[in-house]
Amino acid sequence: MLDFFTIFSKGGLVLWCFQGVRGPAAAATAPVNALIRSVLLQERGGNNSFTHEALTLKYKLDNQFELVFVVGFQKILTLTYVDKLIDDVHKEFRDKYRNEFQQKGTLGLLNGTFDFKDDFMRLLRDAEESSKVRAPTVMKTFEQSLKSQKTVKCMIETRGEKPKEKVKNKKNKGSKKEGTEAVAAPGKASAGDKQLSATGDREELTKDEILQKNREEFFKRHMKAGEKSRSPKPEAQKEKGKKPRVWDLGNSNAKVLDYSNSATNGSTEACPVEEFDPDIALGDRNREPGRLYDLEYESDDEAEEEKIIQNPSKPSAKKGGLGGMFGMLKGLVGSKSLTREDMDPVLEKMKDHLIAKNVAAEIAVQLCESVAKKLEGKVMGTFTTVTSTVKQALQEALVQILQPQRRVDVLRDVMDAQRHRRPYVVTFCGVNGVGKSTNLAKISFWLIENGFSVLIAACDTFRAGAVEQLRTHTRRLNALHPPESHGGRTMVQLYEKGYGKDAAGIAMEAISYARNQGFDVVLVDTAGRMQDNAPLMTALAKLIAVNAPDLVLFVGEALVGNEAVDQLVKFNKALADHSMAQTPRLIDGIVLTKFDTIDDKVGAAISMTYITSKPIVFVGTGQTYCDLRSLNAKAVVAALMKA
Repeated sequence: MLDFFTIFSKGGLVLWCFQGVRGPAAAATAPVNALIRSVLLQERGGNNSFTHEALTLKYKLDNQFELVFVVGFQKILTLTYVDKLIDDVHKEFRDKYRNEFQQKGTLGLLNGTFDFKDDFMRLLRDAEESSKVRAPTVMKTFEQSLKSQKTVKCMIETRGEKPKEKVKNKKNKGSKKEGTEAVAAPGKASAGDKQLSATGDREELTKDEILQKNREEFFKRHMKAGEKSRSPKPEAQKEKGKKPRVWDLGNSNAKVLDYSNSATNGSTEACPVEEFDPDIALGDRNREPGRLYDLEYESDDEAEEEKIIQNPSKPSAKKGGLGGMFGMLKGLVGSKSLTREDMDPVLEKMKDHLIAKNVAAEIAVQLCESVAKKLEGKVMGTFTTVTSTVKQALQEALVQILQPQRRVDVLRDVMDAQRHRRPYVVTFCGVNGVGKSTNLAKISFWLIENGFSVLIAACDTFRAGAVEQLRTHTRRLNALHPPESHGGRTMVQLYEKGYGKDAAGIAMEAISYARNQGFDVVLVDTAGRMQDNAPLMTALAKLIAVNAPDLVLFVGEALVGNEAVDQLVKFNKALADHSMAQTPRLIDGIVLTKFDTIDDKVGAAISMTYITSKPIVFVGTGQTYCDLRSLNAKAVVAALMKA
């Protein structure tokens, strides 16, 4: 049973609506609005199904008349006729009001009356009846079964006979087997004679004598096997658990090697000012303090590509002669509606291009499918090529994906937390070696330059040197921003309790310490973990559930392709599965690191944003404290579309 069926224009004007369940007329409003926000506006039209709470929505786009057909039903129901119904309604409604759309245009939508109830009920009855009529399942005849192909001889089993082994045709072992069989033929014959004579003797013996003889042979075989398997020294049982590695020239005492001091918590007495070159740590000295610059991408071909898209007739003129002119005319669409056959060759090239630029293969397919559904049936201009049209639509889709629904403004949120007299808590998570601690230090430097005090919580109690790394960053940041420059106030401190402790407990103590000492921001550094490691993912979910941070940032590197999808999906799934709250806390944003190492292969940005619908908050572009950027969607798309 259908909950509702609605037809509306892409401008948001509802033309006709059917409600199959009693209730308020606005019952379909929330699901349809969620569909518009999450799918249509976000260019995620690769799949024609969308789930919102207890409802499943299926939709179909009419690009020629800019219409959207949406049907909603309970997701626990399996309605096989929905796809046929939505296709039939689309065809019937379009054919019935075609002249009104073509002649009056937008005014026809505003002033028109669409009496479609009788037609819809007829189509609904036809679709329901067609789903009920099913061909009866016919049983197989004996000749069609596998049993009919077996002979009686192969079914007979003789008692004591071993079943024949299946012969495997292996190319690499075929020649060797033929040679060994030829050599071993006479040996097999003699063995067969011995076996026949032995069976003949056994028939003459009584049953007790045969049992006695079999026992003796059995004990002889086991005695020989026992002698072979004996070793002079029995193997010691391996102890369970992980043992610390002891170096030859090192000290085995863990307390001597633990340089962390739990009593200091990053105070200036315990962290002396380190002498180093500020130019190396800062990089660009001419920058504006506290400003987060946009990501830049300079391309020599960018302006030329824009000219090609806007004036597709100009490049053909460069070729000169009639050949260039005929080549241009050959690619023109000529005021007709685009079909899937026209777009398939171009979309296949676009898909391969996206995959080569490090976009995950699955997401590249979904993007091209979304663009195809957006353009199918759309009427093109006279002097417009299919390639330029598809490319422009793909560029618009990519820019839309990189500008997701929610924008994270860290500075605004920190000031809001200040008004409520509490610290703003940010948790960093991700896999091993992506640069969580390094980019945490960059974000600390950016916050300090904007006048906020930072407390770094060292919750990576597993990796050797993690606390010492953060202590070094704390010393350097205090050297760049000494207390004397901020009215005697220490701008950054480290809260640490050493190694082997509970990370969730350390984070809770750090937040309490920051609240008592008046810190503005708490940055929680966590241990790197693979997305398949269930115990560590459970510990991360516990840390987030217990401390309820304001922002959960996933740190991922720009070098990954398909792995980005797997990491984000499993991190979100683990946080949802191990959370005790009714609405689990998931990843809020992404920090994309090592962006300076990939040239124009920027596909990881698309993959991560597409799979989570979360924004890329920061982009790491180097090794100095100033190498932190905000994402510029147009620059990323320009790099992605570069040939």
